Amino acid sequence: MAALFTSSIVLPAVADPGSGAYLAGRQAIYQNDYSAAEKYYAQALKADPENAALLESVVVARLALGDVARALPVAQMIEDAGLPSQAARMVITANLVADGKLDELLARDPETQGVGPLVDGLVQGWAYIGQGAMTRAMEQFDEVATQDGLRDFALYHKALALASVGDFEGAEEVFTAHNGAVARFSRRAALARAEVLSQLDRNEEAQQFLGEVFAAGSDPSIEGYVARLTNGDTLPFTHVQSAQDGMAEVFFSVGAALSNEAAQNYVLLYVRTAAFLRPGHVDAILLSAELLDVLEQYDLAVEAYRQVPASSSDYHAAELGRAEVLSRSDKKDAAAEVLQTLASQNPNLPSVHVALADLQRQQEEYTSAVASYDRAIELTEGGNWFLHYARGISHERLKQWDQAEADFRRALELNPDQPQVLNYLGYSLVERREKLDEALDMIERAVAARPDSGYIVDSLGWVLFRLGRYDEAVEHMERAVELMAVDPVVNDHLGDVYWAVGRAREAEFQWKRALSFIDPEDNDAEADPDRIRRKLEIGLDEVLAEEGAEPLKVANGN
Repeated sequence: MAALFTSSIVLPAVADPGSGAYLAGRQAIYQNDYSAAEKYYAQALKADPENAALLESVVVARLALGDVARALPVAQMIEDAGLPSQAARMVITANLVADGKLDELLARDPETQGVGPLVDGLVQGWAYIGQGAMTRAMEQFDEVATQDGLRDFALYHKALALASVGDFEGAEEVFTAHNGAVARFSRRAALARAEVLSQLDRNEEAQQFLGEVFAAGSDPSIEGYVARLTNGDTLPFTHVQSAQDGMAEVFFSVGAALSNEAAQNYVLLYVRTAAFLRPGHVDAILLSAELLDVLEQYDLAVEAYRQVPASSSDYHAAELGRAEVLSRSDKKDAAAEVLQTLASQNPNLPSVHVALADLQRQQEEYTSAVASYDRAIELTEGGNWFLHYARGISHERLKQWDQAEADFRRALELNPDQPQVLNYLGYSLVERREKLDEALDMIERAVAARPDSGYIVDSLGWVLFRLGRYDEAVEHMERAVELMAVDPVVNDHLGDVYWAVGRAREAEFQWKRALSFIDPEDNDAEADPDRIRRKLEIGLDEVLAEEGAEPLKVANGN
């Protein structure tokens, strides 16, 4: 099926290697820095205006930026020169649609001027809709549906086309064909069918359908649909309101389908085209923002998220995404401001309070995090193990152990075999030297679930060390170091275990390794460099004596 979408765009490397602007542009495009790439490639193009690689590169950069109109002159140069370029064809097609030049669009040769079999076939169907040729449009969608793997794509667009002209009964017939596969083709397909059913005065059926497709409370915008249906409102059909909207949906639905199998920078070209053809296509905006986030183009991602209007039912999702990007780009204060505003606007939306609490916990604002987790837990029906686990961590960091332990145990009631919780609670008990037998059982269960987790294997070795079972601890601690070779805590622990079994030189080697892995600028490092240095000076036994801690249970023979 992938061949029907056509392969990803590859930039030819045939420009003059002596061009500084070209080299800078090439470096920028490798880093997905489209703003810089467009600037440098455009500069290089002025010096070499017929260079095929530069022409293609400028079009790709401008299309990735969503500047489809500005990409047109260069795309036209590529086509006039007879050069193959899928990106150029996408730009020309989109601009013909935007300019309403449907006759010219239909006259293009798919073999030499097409984007790809699927896109071309669906766009042609919508062009017929734009010309009022409904019968030809239906025939075109049916023809695309005969191609391998494309039936649901084609029938989805056929249903949208029928609904866009008011034939809701015809649209419903298509949505329910093939055991309802078309209606479940995508999230947008399901919502489009709900709108069609509402237009047919079948709100109860629409509500039931959405309940079957979407889990309760999983998507606030879905809850908005359900609330309006329950209230007896007739939902307007909004998914496609014109032929141009339909063509935007072509590029979006193909891009969304490619998002799980093609490179993000390639998918971005489809999604940007969809947003150009329909600027209010919120799903296209959100997907472009997500792609830019993955490509580490954080400023562009934030800019995209900002395009979602506050009136949209998906505004909260856009703001959550924007906050996540800001946080990932080390603008945590700005992210917190976004989330605090969103929480005040949506006091009853659990996901907002969870996101705020998680960010506060990352910023070590544990008191605030506890308050936010309190609200999220209050709003979450049936309980959520992760919320109790995360709140427990916050309590533990505040040295509120009783509350922390209660949260961890509640998390295990909700998810008894969750390895993260088993490990965290077990390790905490080990560090507190409490209930060591229970801690060992918890950590052994965690290791059974996650045998390749260095942190969890380290916990097993450490609890055995605390229990005085030093020989048994060695194997597990060595395995933990294999899994996390440069972690200072794990190496420090292995040093302690080696010391306990009389392997003093190896212990000193591990302590030195642990010291080398500690960031000197990290004031909150879990491994204490001063304590490690003291162990190197006088040995673990004397350090424990200085600390007033219990001595090792068995003499190590040093």
